[in-house]
Amino acid sequence: MSSYAAVFVIWLTSKRQSLVSSFEGSQHQQKKIDDKTIKREWNSGWDPLIRRFSTHSSQLQVLIYEQTCNIQPRENRTLKSSMAATYYIVPSPKTFSPLFRNPPSIPFSHVSLLGSLDYPFHCSTSRRGNVEANAKKKNPWLDPFDDGEDPEMEYGSLFADGKQEEDPRPPDDPDNPYGFLKFPSGYAVEIASLALKVRGDVRRCCCVISGGVYENLLFFPAIQLIKDRYPGVQIDVVASERGKQTYELNKNVRWANAYDPDDEFPEPAEYTDMVGVLKNRYYDMVLSTKLAGLGHAAFLFMTTARDRVSYVYPNVNAAGAGLLLSETFVPDSLNLSDGGFNMYHQMVDWLGRPFRDVPKQPVPPLRVSISRKLKEVVEAKYEKAGAKKGKYVVIHGIKSDSKASMQSRGDPDSLLPIEVWAEIADAIREVTPLFVIPHEKERENVEEIFGEDASIVFITTPGQMAALINDSAGVIATNTAAVQLANAREKPCVALFCSEEKGNKFVPQAEEKKCIIISSKTGKLIDIDVEAVKNAVQTFNLSPALV
Repeated sequence: MSSYAAVFVIWLTSKRQSLVSSFEGSQHQQKKIDDKTIKREWNSGWDPLIRRFSTHSSQLQVLIYEQTCNIQPRENRTLKSSMAATYYIVPSPKTFSPLFRNPPSIPFSHVSLLGSLDYPFHCSTSRRGNVEANAKKKNPWLDPFDDGEDPEMEYGSLFADGKQEEDPRPPDDPDNPYGFLKFPSGYAVEIASLALKVRGDVRRCCCVISGGVYENLLFFPAIQLIKDRYPGVQIDVVASERGKQTYELNKNVRWANAYDPDDEFPEPAEYTDMVGVLKNRYYDMVLSTKLAGLGHAAFLFMTTARDRVSYVYPNVNAAGAGLLLSETFVPDSLNLSDGGFNMYHQMVDWLGRPFRDVPKQPVPPLRVSISRKLKEVVEAKYEKAGAKKGKYVVIHGIKSDSKASMQSRGDPDSLLPIEVWAEIADAIREVTPLFVIPHEKERENVEEIFGEDASIVFITTPGQMAALINDSAGVIATNTAAVQLANAREKPCVALFCSEEKGNKFVPQAEEKKCIIISSKTGKLIDIDVEAVKNAVQTFNLSPALV
């Protein structure tokens, strides 16, 4: 089956045109290379790639030598290229099995197969040190011949160092009736392409966020980090219908599109339309928090963005996804939300990485901005319910089957029945307990226990929830978005968790955030110590916050 050997040689030749091959047929003298000879050659300063394929009938031994600095081998061999040479030894090309049973003799990660036409060579006496410096690849699924950026590459002074700057908008030409010179901000055609290549500028960025309100809210620090790291960048978001509502609290987001990336079987019309929308915006970087397989990686690849960054599955489902992505992150589990508040730490570390003379970008805290219109709408709601500004405590986390409960995917046990909330609300004296219901059908249950005079507010959007918390004296809630919004607005909070582990994950450094964590000892939220919650609630009675 000599055709397999021919295909193998053609593939290598197409990858590196500088490789020169010499095959020895069965009529020539056969040469045997054992493992001791290979090890001796390797330790003597060579950088060979050795692959041995053996079958029951014959053995094919391929030895590839790469000579980049005109180093002569110890034995007399004919090397026909001064920059990169290859030496093949084929005992018998008559039979060749397509199944390669033996693994390579030397790990593939130590191999450098750069051709003279693809990369500048720098001869040095410490050749092995250069190979080890370039041995780590950014993505193991990408081109195996790519050893990364050259550590000895010298850059000029133009667009080489520092952060990007907002390019001035060219002046309009009043004498031109066709509107020439009306380029968008940051897209001066004379210099945009050079800065994007040399310095890696990001002028337009798209974030594809998986999950609901809670997951999108925790991505706010990453968006602020992108804004700080790439001045003048325009950030767009693609999220689910519930997640899109979160971005009325973020002034850094230009456009937010409603498209559920978690839908396993999207409508073909919606899928192709969203691909076209993202492609026509010409993004420089696309980020995705959905665990990508080959399908989602293809979706990101079709946006034609320069940098395609995404989380991938931590199992075999990720096979092939890295071929279409520029950078990948492997989470600790299949549920990214299990990481709690720092669930995006891998992506955040990559976004804030140091680059040349730019130091590592610090991660900003979680902050939200509330519009005046939101404040006016919410103020009318809680005043109608009988509460006054700064004189009420928000109670959130009533058990309901509504999607507006704003739970986290990493903590499904995060709602309490109204009977438990009734015991907690009895301990509130000096301020008004204001119950937030996610659906109107829950109003009857609350009025049945507290009477018709109970202060009840029907709120389903995170924007109105943030405005309600901003005017309150504090928050008492289970692990919902209300806890994170209270921390973002620096309001005192009593957070109820099903376990201490969950509390530490979702509210790290609770004392600095003025948050009191009460956790259940049995691992179930229903078994939480109500007396401990009542004692924690006394902080609102002693000194209510006046806004």
